[in-house]
Amino acid sequence: MSPEWLTVLMFGGLLVGLFMGHPLPFVLGGIAVIAGFLGPGPQVFGIIVNRIYGGVMDNYVLVAIPLFILMARFLSDSGVTDRMFETLRLALARIRGGLTLAVVVVSVLLAATTGIVGASITVMGMIALRPMLEYGYQKELSTGTVMASGTLGILIPPSIMLVLMASYSPLSVGELFAGSLVPGLLLGLAYALYVVLIATFRPDWAPPAASEELAAVGRAEVAGRLLRHVLPPITLILGVLGALFTGVATATEASAIGAFLAFVLMVIYGQFTLRRFAVSLFETGKVTAMVLWVIVGATAFTGVFNTGGGMGMVQDALIGSGLPPAMLILTMLLIVFVLGMFLDWTGIVLLSFPIMLPVIEAMEMDPLWFVVMMAVMLQTSFLTPPFGYSLFYLKGVAPAEVGTLHLYRGIIPFVLIILAIIGMMALFPGLVTWLPNRLFG
Repeated sequence: MSPEWLTVLMFGGLLVGLFMGHPLPFVLGGIAVIAGFLGPGPQVFGIIVNRIYGGVMDNYVLVAIPLFILMARFLSDSGVTDRMFETLRLALARIRGGLTLAVVVVSVLLAATTGIVGASITVMGMIALRPMLEYGYQKELSTGTVMASGTLGILIPPSIMLVLMASYSPLSVGELFAGSLVPGLLLGLAYALYVVLIATFRPDWAPPAASEELAAVGRAEVAGRLLRHVLPPITLILGVLGALFTGVATATEASAIGAFLAFVLMVIYGQFTLRRFAVSLFETGKVTAMVLWVIVGATAFTGVFNTGGGMGMVQDALIGSGLPPAMLILTMLLIVFVLGMFLDWTGIVLLSFPIMLPVIEAMEMDPLWFVVMMAVMLQTSFLTPPFGYSLFYLKGVAPAEVGTLHLYRGIIPFVLIILAIIGMMALFPGLVTWLPNRLFG
């Protein structure tokens, strides 16, 4: 089978399998088996097995993934999210649009502590969406803020997506964490600015808090709650990132530090029980298994695609297209955007990195700059239909009066904000490269 027909078979089969509702790792692995027999032949399976053992099972960096997930579970079970939101809701109540601002701030903190998008959106949907609707906030603004802010978990470090990206690129985890920190915070700031502007020019979309509620809680009490419920998670963030950026610990060791500190918070808040501890371990195992199965399936898929000549054909087509570097990067980012409508970030990273990174290297461009721009673009993979996971996460916990069209309309301005931030990163690469250059020379 020619590389051209192999490409059509594999990616066409991928779309068919996904639209039929089959899980991504089994679609990837199944297509790899079928294409392996029809394309390179059965001898390719020995190569695939060696790639899985050598590239996945022996990859020490991937140990950080279950540890960061365990850290997220401990924090979720400690009730820190509820306490943070209630505290910040009171602290920002005097600001117009304070509820949506509280959602953005808490989501940024959750992104830097848990990094699991599904958990962040589900929790914020349950504790924040109904209060916003009861206060008279517009449905689209409320749902869009929860969904877009929740996706920051895969961008702001520590992030399991960045760990996976580092393991499949020439970049270290520390470089990717440092490179994505400023764009991630800038994206959160852009969301907050959008909320403030909406609340200013359309006050009926984000009404202020009742004066009776403001009078019931004094500033001293709010300050005390900030110290008790917001400072500890920030300390956890600084502990993990500080250990990594200062070179005290590797990514795997820093993830272990984070898991331990999260466990300590769980004990301090009085939420530790043997049953809850066992549930945390069990849920961590389930999420980790899902991620690793996707890695195995994608490794098999890309192994067959590469051996059959499809990967070289696509790379030659991109490099030999005659497009200037800027247009070539724009084309690759557009491909990532379209893939995000059908695949989750794990599949996109594992399928696109082997094709795109050699092209970036051939153009002698900074891979850190491109990978971080791609990481920001992957925010849209959670928001864009038909397979935007954030839409499904929030719909599952939203009140009955929130319809699917409210969710679709709600994400539009936030997708535009993401694209605008990518444009800023393209014009000002220092947004990505400044901090890694300062930390790692």
